[in-house]
Amino acid sequence: MSEQEVRKLEYLVDDLLKACEHLKQENSLLRERQEVLFQERTKLIEKNELACTRIESMIVRLKAQEHA
Repeated sequence: MSEQEVRKLEYLVDDLLKACEHLKQENSLLRERQEVLFQERTKLIEKNELACTRIESMIVRLKAQEHA
C-alpha cells in the first residue's frame, strides 16, 4: 500500500470517527429530549384525568340540582 493510500485511509477513518462522535452527541441530546417530552406527556395525562374527574363531578352536581 502506498503512502498516499495510507493517508487517504487515515483521512477516511478520521472522518468516520468524527461522524460517529457527532452521532453519539446527537443521540444523547435526542434521548434527553425524549425524556423531557415523556415527562411533559405524563403531566398532561394527569391534568387531563383531573379535568375529566372535575367535569364528571360537575355533571353529577348539576343533575342533582335539576332533580331537587
